[in-house]
Amino acid sequence: MDQTPPQGLLIVWWSVTGGSEALARAAFEGALRSRATTVRLLAAPDVEAADLVTAAGLLFVTPEMLGSMAGRMKEFFERTYYPLLDRIAGRPCALIVCAGSDGTGAARQVERIVTGWRLRWIDAPMIVVTGAQTPEAIGAPKRIDGPALARASSLGEAMAEGLAMGLW
Repeated sequence: MDQTPPQGLLIVWWSVTGGSEALARAAFEGALRSRATTVRLLAAPDVEAADLVTAAGLLFVTPEMLGSMAGRMKEFFERTYYPLLDRIAGRPCALIVCAGSDGTGAARQVERIVTGWRLRWIDAPMIVVTGAQTPEAIGAPKRIDGPALARASSLGEAMAEGLAMGLW
């Protein structure tokens, strides 16, 4: 049985062309503004089940690739899913998807996993569409616009503040 109560916000991200990383870092910076709770930012390959057990709230950030979440993000969920069953139920979560044109495929995949873990959504998934549609644009480094970065920052801050206030 886990003895230490969960604390703080954990932001789990993966990025291929930089867009998701920029959004995760914006959310992290926003969460740090709250100064009311701890915040950790970890790339998906570096996250272990114990990191999620010790977090009071979770924010996932992934690119959508071929209509699905990125493979490294999927691998993170596959590696941690069963060890976490019945251990993180009820914790608040949110999702940011960086997509070329749609993002709903990746969002649906993460939503199914979150349902299995019985986490609580604090908001609908945030989907940022970059408009990348050609092979060159899809593979190119992404620059996320100011309004999208501001939304990610606000989401991180709101999650941290909500955790600190006991809203979720």
